Amino acid sequence: MIGPVFEVAADSYDRFMGRYSGPLAANFIAFAGVQPGWRVLDVGAGPGALTSALVDMLGAGSVAAADPSPPFVEANRERHPGVDVRLAGAEDMPFADGAFDAALAQLVVQFMSDPVRGVSEMARVTRPGGVVAACVWDFGTGRSPLSAIWGVAAEMDPSVEDEGDRVGVRPGQLADVFERAGLDAVEESEVSVTVEHESFDAWWQPMTFGVGPAGAWLARQPPEIQDRVRERCRDLYPDAPGIRTAVAWAARGRAAPR
Repeated sequence: MIGPVFEVAADSYDRFMGRYSGPLAANFIAFAGVQPGWRVLDVGAGPGALTSALVDMLGAGSVAAADPSPPFVEANRERHPGVDVRLAGAEDMPFADGAFDAALAQLVVQFMSDPVRGVSEMARVTRPGGVVAACVWDFGTGRSPLSAIWGVAAEMDPSVEDEGDRVGVRPGQLADVFERAGLDAVEESEVSVTVEHESFDAWWQPMTFGVGPAGAWLARQPPEIQDRVRERCRDLYPDAPGIRTAVAWAARGRAAPR
């Protein structure tokens, strides 16, 4: 499902993307329509941003999580005692048919090796009529937290492989995946989050941790290129403190009767 770009320390991911995915979780849960008393699975949970929000709402005993990154699984288990956290990719979930009232995937469909299979697995482990939901940053129109750095990368190297070609990053793509996975009553919308950074450096420093495709690309560059990227991003984000609003495409559907 993912490569070594996510075989990193949980703290590095928290500082890199957790500052956005943490506050995004509540809005995503609301979009999905999760209800008290439900049992919910967090797919591609990472170190547990969405898991934490689900535990706050439902209690640890009503939440399960899965991720293919060993460091993230270990961190999620330590942070959320009582949650059933397993090492697994979305395409092969180690849970029984219909075990959950809902299965959610926050910022992960674009990293699935087979998104239709991954969402189909989410539907399989959800009871008939239960909710399957996912969200992916809007890289297609440049409203993701990483659009600035990818834009600068493309200025320097037009052939760079950014995240704009991944599944779900443009309108209609997630809904198409959900429909091909056999979900009923599929809807697509947007969810967003606003984060304030105390300074440009507070925004920039986590980009240097080598996390995810953007961080891995930056880490591969020689120091002089990294410096050029930094200064060009400063041109794009001159205000400090700076408020950044990031937008994700979101889809939800109902697991079909089996």
